[in-house]
Amino acid sequence: MEKQRIKDAISSSIDRHRDRLSGLSRDIWSCPELALEERQAHDTMVRFFSEDQSWTVESRYKLPTAFRATWTTAGGADGDLVVNVAFLCEYDALPGIGHACGHNLIAEVGAAAALGLKSGLEEHQPELPVRVKITVLGTPAEESKGGKIALIEAGAFDDIDVVLMAHPVSHDASAMPFIAIADVTVKYHGKACHASAFPWEGLNALDAAVLAYNNLSVLRQQLKPDWRLHGVIKHGGVKPSIIPDYTEMEFYLRTPLLKDLCLLKAKAEACFRAAAQATGCQVEILYPNPTYYNILPNPTLESLYENNGKSVGIQFEEPPNQLCASTDFGNVSFIIPGIHPVFYIGTDALNHSEDYTAAAGAEEAQFYTLRAAKALAMTAADVLCCPDLLKQVRDDFTVAKLKQET
Repeated sequence: MEKQRIKDAISSSIDRHRDRLSGLSRDIWSCPELALEERQAHDTMVRFFSEDQSWTVESRYKLPTAFRATWTTAGGADGDLVVNVAFLCEYDALPGIGHACGHNLIAEVGAAAALGLKSGLEEHQPELPVRVKITVLGTPAEESKGGKIALIEAGAFDDIDVVLMAHPVSHDASAMPFIAIADVTVKYHGKACHASAFPWEGLNALDAAVLAYNNLSVLRQQLKPDWRLHGVIKHGGVKPSIIPDYTEMEFYLRTPLLKDLCLLKAKAEACFRAAAQATGCQVEILYPNPTYYNILPNPTLESLYENNGKSVGIQFEEPPNQLCASTDFGNVSFIIPGIHPVFYIGTDALNHSEDYTAAAGAEEAQFYTLRAAKALAMTAADVLCCPDLLKQVRDDFTVAKLKQET
């Protein structure tokens, strides 16, 4: 079968829908919503797919702000075998600075890739070796709460064979070293009293927090170079004349591999408890959000994406050696073969900044966003048109899982 005809159809379809896709992204960007509050973004995505009745659309799918849209080919050489390829859409924003991580563009990339692939397959269904199902999942709460993890637990990924999404940053790469993270909240409980008249009657919870912060700063000297811990004191007291009886801290603990995260957690918890013992305070150590895993690599998918990206004009950079951020896509990559490339949007601004918020809503970002969507959809087409490639993708996944466990 001539895959290039499918890829040409993908590119043409995405170009035809350019205005709709830009409008979709702009609507989400214009109304930034925090994790699990993405009601307007959810409704916008649901309306977008419901306009084409060939999609089966489920709103509030397993989570109040998640959705699912599906479409299936009529047949194939093996009519009983269905390969389900999924595109993921994120759309939550950051507090205070809106879509400074470009999740409105992630939603657009997922929608564009799905529309493009559907058009390509509709034109060439009789030539496909298998029946194909395209799934679009709206996955809320990536910036916190781990929406994809909740969807995994609810069974949303159970019938999916390959999963794809792309994330905007300041350059193009087929893979990035997204790492594991644990979010820890530490609360110290002391005893309040007058800080000048009789301070000896108090137990200073702020002292405990300061000691813990300094303990962790000293601990960094003995950490592996690619381990990270960083945090803030969120509550430090109410008035200088009152010995603080309550303080609260939040720290992020990160390691490149999930298996190392438990070691870092143990070291950090020892620092927290030592500060409590030194000050006589009580300590609570809580993990309010699920752990985000590192992303498992898939060399076959990464190579396919690079080849397709180059065909549409993307110039790839070498993946950076330094550590990157964290994402709940990592958890998905531990159960299904997947890819999470990153793409340039026409700016050198860095994510999680006000400049990046502006860039994510700018017209200039559209060219680069739709170009990434084409490469993502073409990568899916490669896998669907060649059973041997699908086997390689699955073999890569198996090898990556084994390496994580050893």
